[in-house]
Amino acid sequence: MSGSGRTVYIAGAGIAGMTLALALAKFGATVVVIEKRNAVQEVGAGLQISPNARKILNRLGLDRALNEVSFQPRGIDVYPYGAGQPLVTLELGRIVEEQFGAPYAVMHRADLADLLYRACKRFANIDMLFGVRAYDVVSHARGVSVTVDEADGKSRSARAFAFIGADGVNSRTRTGVLMGPEATYSGMVAWRITLPEHALDRVLVAGHTSLLWGPGYHAVTYPLPHRKQVNVALFSKVRAERAFGEDPPHAPDLPWAMMKSRQFDAIREAAGNDWGYWQCSTVSTPVWAEGGIGLIGDAAHAMLPFQAQGAVMAIEDAAVLAPLLMSEADAGSALQRYAALRRPRVERVRRISSSNGIAFHLEWPFTLARNAVVKLQGPRGHLKRLSWLYGYDAAAAPGAVPAPPRQPRQDVH
Repeated sequence: MSGSGRTVYIAGAGIAGMTLALALAKFGATVVVIEKRNAVQEVGAGLQISPNARKILNRLGLDRALNEVSFQPRGIDVYPYGAGQPLVTLELGRIVEEQFGAPYAVMHRADLADLLYRACKRFANIDMLFGVRAYDVVSHARGVSVTVDEADGKSRSARAFAFIGADGVNSRTRTGVLMGPEATYSGMVAWRITLPEHALDRVLVAGHTSLLWGPGYHAVTYPLPHRKQVNVALFSKVRAERAFGEDPPHAPDLPWAMMKSRQFDAIREAAGNDWGYWQCSTVSTPVWAEGGIGLIGDAAHAMLPFQAQGAVMAIEDAAVLAPLLMSEADAGSALQRYAALRRPRVERVRRISSSNGIAFHLEWPFTLARNAVVKLQGPRGHLKRLSWLYGYDAAAAPGAVPAPPRQPRQDVH
């Protein structure tokens, strides 16, 4: 089977699935994306795209579109609990692009999903099926056999080179096809809300990301000028029976009356009870692939979001996996090589995300040592400490995402 004649099925039309679809299509593969929802739908609001992911998206031809819907903060203001002024401002902006070859930007998740979808629709070799009722996949020596029950009740059967589960933290591909584990609830909930653009101007610096530490909780805010909003994500512990119960909470259950923080007070006043929330679950599975069936993104390695790398790791996965699927003799070899390449890096990011969560939520007097270390590192210490993360280039992995083809289909927008 020649690379250009290969067909790959992808379960999930999220950031992971559509990035992989684009990368494969640019190699000439035929791609079928199946999605149980009736349209592209991203959960959550904010998204941080660090240089390691931006380089990949740029190579997929999305640089200009990303510039139109994203924002590049000048820095990250770090506020210890109760502090009126930042302990330090971690520099972003121009220095990040100079050092790592691409900017650090924030945006709305739905905007990235929309531009990925529109890019996919421009390729005749990407077929996107929404409202899929069920699917079945079996791996064998000559590839995989896929059966899909479509929205209109019709059934489609096909033989493909590979089947990739990009179906998120609660992946059916992982649990129902590869017989892997269910996701594990971390005990943490992400409370999310978007506020009017200037809602927090009196307590936070406009144009900056803000990281607000508290005893047992923390919050991240950043502007979304394209939508005239500011994104807020607040993380706190919630018992499983409450988080998954029939009567879920409607707002963060924090000791607001006892708080000594102007920033948290302003967030509470502006947000009221209009919060949405997402249970922060993680995935650790011993099997990323079996035969021609594999996993990418949260389906393989969902992690805590405390280094803002969940979507970024999914984008990296896609960039590494696509050339392997198109160059290896069989999908099983491609997927095993992909897993061997990606596991060590993903595990390193997982560890730093978990340790950040511990550090962000420290209580006094342990905060004294944490604050001293952060201040000592200074405004550029994070650039050195995270150079292994932000400086990574997926093109240095085996194969690279090629330049866009000269004549993609232009009739679908």
